[in-house]
Amino acid sequence: MAYYRQIGEVPPKRHTQHRGPDGGLYYEELMGEEGFSSDSSLLYHRALPSALVDSTEWELPDLTTEPNHPLRPRHLRLHELTGADGVAERDVVTGRRLVLGNADVRISYVVAGAASPLYRNGIGDECVYVESGSGTVETVFGALPFRAGDYVVLPRATTHRWVPAGAEPVRAYCIEANSHITPPRRYLSRFGQLLEHAPYCERDLHGPTEPLLATGTDVEVLVKHRASTGIVGTRFVVPEHPFDVVGWDGCLYPYTFNVADFEPITGRVHQPPPVHQVFEGENFVICNFVPRKVDYHPLSIPVPYYHSNVDSDEVMFYCGGDYEARKGSGIGQGSISLHPGGHSHGPQPGAYERSIGVEFFDELAVMVDTFRPLELGEGGRAAEDPEYAWTWAGGRRR
Repeated sequence: MAYYRQIGEVPPKRHTQHRGPDGGLYYEELMGEEGFSSDSSLLYHRALPSALVDSTEWELPDLTTEPNHPLRPRHLRLHELTGADGVAERDVVTGRRLVLGNADVRISYVVAGAASPLYRNGIGDECVYVESGSGTVETVFGALPFRAGDYVVLPRATTHRWVPAGAEPVRAYCIEANSHITPPRRYLSRFGQLLEHAPYCERDLHGPTEPLLATGTDVEVLVKHRASTGIVGTRFVVPEHPFDVVGWDGCLYPYTFNVADFEPITGRVHQPPPVHQVFEGENFVICNFVPRKVDYHPLSIPVPYYHSNVDSDEVMFYCGGDYEARKGSGIGQGSISLHPGGHSHGPQPGAYERSIGVEFFDELAVMVDTFRPLELGEGGRAAEDPEYAWTWAGGRRR
């Protein structure tokens, strides 16, 4: 994200004295990627950002995974993972249940009504799709309001917390990377501006607008990080509240992008999934399929052709509308389909023919394609529809 912003008070020259009204120095922190050679921001703190008074273990929820073996396409009903019980006490950070994961990316789901603890992911960026609900993500950079349909993109090591608003709980589809998550490189100029052929532009990206200042002492911050044993958690206690940044500037910060602002790319014949891409990480991409006019060649077949993504596993999260190619499969709102590499997949029986002559698809789905096989987390195993794999054969299983 090479889109520069300045929020609050910063000095005219970087790495120089910046003093408050009482004459005391603010503490400058560089938050940057790739060892000082990529995007960064400079944050000015009232207190020392590195100070700690305690560090103890934070026990993470179950992150174990099992291979997709024997190999099958899978249907996971995420809305069955969390009922009404406990929603008021559950939060977007600690309540996540791991659905799918590999060495590059983890996909979790949560339904939450409570504010989360302060949290920092030290492993990679997070991209959280808000299926429903609204509220604010409070961050060290400032407050980010969110609503249904928002992607909330949080750079690695950003201290933040989720605060739902209103009576409706937040349904969050959480994509956690072991890398950074950015707009696709083909959408960007060599200096980082979104180009004319991109399906969105900088005006569609919404960052914090003013500093968020809080007070408090001996404040807990949950940190997810790496160890030789895998992913682990630590509970920091910091002497002063980390939301003490009076100003910052740079090109690295959290932001939201609403799926309704994605401008679909269409054609006379069916367009391949890369035209639906919205973000990319290391060894995976994120796409979205939005309501759109479909193929207008007189002999077109608007639903996808059958395809074997020989290098990829394909994960579709169905979060709105009526997905034409999956009618008759049991898939509905809140479903995931996992179509793994090594398996040819495509429309359900009858969908190919039914789509002929259709001019518009009213569908909304978030897709993650990975370049390493995905394994099933405990949430994925708990939510599986065991009959899905046989639906192309009319439900017949030998």
